[in-house]
Amino acid sequence: MIEHHEPEPSRPVRSWIRSAPGTHIWLLIIAVTSIVVVIVPDHLEHVLLHRNSSNIHELARHPMRALLSSAFWIEDPASLPLYAVLFEVFHANVERWLGTLRWLVIVATGHITATLVSQRVVLMAIQDNRAPRSMVHVVDIGVSYGLAAAVGVLTYRLPGLWRFLYLAGSLAFFGLPLITDGTFTDLGHVIALAVGLLAWPLTRHPHPRLPKPPKPRPSHGNSLVRGVRRGAE
Repeated sequence: MIEHHEPEPSRPVRSWIRSAPGTHIWLLIIAVTSIVVVIVPDHLEHVLLHRNSSNIHELARHPMRALLSSAFWIEDPASLPLYAVLFEVFHANVERWLGTLRWLVIVATGHITATLVSQRVVLMAIQDNRAPRSMVHVVDIGVSYGLAAAVGVLTYRLPGLWRFLYLAGSLAFFGLPLITDGTFTDLGHVIALAVGLLAWPLTRHPHPRLPKPPKPRPSHGNSLVRGVRRGAE
């Protein structure tokens, strides 16, 4: 079990990072890969983004690598500050609330499920001549599926009316694009959101409790002293 660290008022920044280590390690990796995308030549950037995509071509050749590596790259490095804010608002709060292990299970399940289902839909569209064959090599990277899963499960953190307002806003934010002019990415977002909402059983006991140290048992000497005192009384 991964120990849960509560933020310490005396060291706010350090304690904030320690209380959600998975979130900040993930964010650090994304920052590094974003710097790589910025500094490499254009042709190498094209190769990197396609090699690390979870598109049909890469999933067929290297499924595990494609599913893992696609979660550590973003197509537009200029969006890194926005993702940093979203990570702090959603991922960090879910990880601090449920612990690193449960947070990771929910986010990874959302990312993997949304990727596999959405790419399956793309493959069916290609086979039915409703999408060009070039979609086999489409760039499919990013952290948005994991974020959508975190958004979903965070619903259960809110009380009463706020929970229903938050849920309605989340459904509208992810659902309207799918209904109006849906892409496979929009479908993936809705699927990942549903994974987060279906993770309710993992929120029932949010704070993993560490075992309490046993109470010290009185020694023979202490019992003898207490007996003498009682006799003197």
